Amino acid sequence: MTDESVPRTSRRRFLTGVALAGAGAGFGGTLLTGCTGTGATGGKRAQTLFVAGFQWAPPTSFNPLNPNGCWPTAEDNMQLLYESLFGFNLLDGKLEPHLATGIAAPDAHTLTVSMQPKAAWHDGKPVTADDVVFTFSLARTHPEVPFASFFQFAKSITATDAHTVTIALDPAHPNPAMVKSLLAANYVLPQHVWAPIAAKNKQISQVPNMTPVGSGPYKLDKHSAAQVSYTRHDGYWGKAVRGKLPAPKYVVHPIFKDNAAGDLAFERGEVDVMQQFTPQIWKMWQDKHEPIGTWYDTAPYQVPGSIPMLVCNTTRKGLSDPRVRRALAYAIDYGRIAKTAMSQYSDPAKSSLILPRGVEQQYFDAQNVAQHGWSYDPAKSRSILENELHARKGSDGVYRLPDGTRLGPWTAQTPTGWSDWQTALQVVAENAKAAGFDVATKFPQAAQTTTAVQNGDFDLACWYVAGVSPASPWQRFRDVLDDRAVPKLGVSAFYNYGRFSNPHVPALIDRAATLTGAAAKAVYGQLDQIFMANAPMIPLMYRPVDFYEFNHGTWTGFPTSRNPSGPPQFRGAGIDWLYDLKPATS
Repeated sequence: MTDESVPRTSRRRFLTGVALAGAGAGFGGTLLTGCTGTGATGGKRAQTLFVAGFQWAPPTSFNPLNPNGCWPTAEDNMQLLYESLFGFNLLDGKLEPHLATGIAAPDAHTLTVSMQPKAAWHDGKPVTADDVVFTFSLARTHPEVPFASFFQFAKSITATDAHTVTIALDPAHPNPAMVKSLLAANYVLPQHVWAPIAAKNKQISQVPNMTPVGSGPYKLDKHSAAQVSYTRHDGYWGKAVRGKLPAPKYVVHPIFKDNAAGDLAFERGEVDVMQQFTPQIWKMWQDKHEPIGTWYDTAPYQVPGSIPMLVCNTTRKGLSDPRVRRALAYAIDYGRIAKTAMSQYSDPAKSSLILPRGVEQQYFDAQNVAQHGWSYDPAKSRSILENELHARKGSDGVYRLPDGTRLGPWTAQTPTGWSDWQTALQVVAENAKAAGFDVATKFPQAAQTTTAVQNGDFDLACWYVAGVSPASPWQRFRDVLDDRAVPKLGVSAFYNYGRFSNPHVPALIDRAATLTGAAAKAVYGQLDQIFMANAPMIPLMYRPVDFYEFNHGTWTGFPTSRNPSGPPQFRGAGIDWLYDLKPATS
């Protein structure tokens, strides 16, 4: 998961909205086009980009320090209003300059960031290095902020001059990638606005901030239970850098009551681009000939960016044996999960903590996976149980180990409403039962599941670990294998939920933190072997960082794999494609 132990906003913003409220009015073309004052063509509609899939409840906070803040002000989201120093590009793994112009490493324990000299806040005051230092220093005084872990990796952050920031890394455990990830994911705040707020509020993340002052190309216009809208800031400092402003003058996010309402508006062309799980989206253009597209025009349609995991509680009797966990891993039909739960938006998951596509492909070792990993093979599952563990089936069809341990009953859980993950667990439970395990599913509310997973009060759970970032795949290996700083059962953990431990992991994790290229691949290969030998978690499928779907009925120029003018994402470097859009009627 992310360093700050808060789930990534693209999926969670939707899921949090559903879990908390399911609010917002569903509406059709009349109200959608009416909100900009014109019909579907010409006028404001032709200048407005409608976005969906992020905001599912009426806005109550525009605080970028609140993980449940309104889109796009919550951490690591589209940089319309607030900006970070850099934007991560999931296609090439590079950090694109935003408020910064570049980053350098004068030595192994130091990073220096140069700032855009003309950057300015919406109120006209300059963006300076002091703003950056103030923002990240909140991690010391307000530990609830999303980047609370910053000083786990940085010893200090200082303003060398008005436009230079110097970061001293932790000399005992230098990890430049994690620091870069934090710099790219978190917005810089105006010190002159937030210093008084920080001084008066112990829980700064709870301040609503309903009149936000950012540095980005858009300002908040208005919000209601039906929508939130932004207007382009034509005085945006970045125009001089890019040579132009974003194409849409207005960006509007309607608030739908559910996915079905969002899908309908998208199919009608009332939404131009969205991030939401839409089963079999290709039928919209194959069967109905709608002007709709995704990054790839064939399966898997999306660029993978995360790996939802079947987390095994290694403290549970039976599940404490890695051979039992590997037998379970061989019993799962990953192709079926990709086809049904992920609606073909995923390749069948491999037994590796490294994504086989995209920027992490450079570290993926197919031979290592073939030699040490697993795949769907019920016969191999049976062989492990009977020949390695000497387990025998009882009259109920469930295996028992020689000491009498029954392989179940175990419950596999994930939150209600997380339909793709629920479907994946239903496949797991069905496969497990066929293989001689006793596994049933349950789907509590999100808050209840979160507490259970973090406290270690579960058997099996479909949950998330770190997605693609400047720190991946290092952070994912940390999330799955490293038990340092993971508390005892009953106390909330923010990674390694199954409390797995291996004495060889810490040294390898620390070594990998400073390596790149072939040297990093070699160490990741060793860590992957430990993972595959022990199966503390089981990759179930691949998910994009953001689902990326567009309707080019009103706007054209959305990037695709055939025309990769920008990355298929909203956060980070996803701001790029806003500059290349063109009205469809032009």
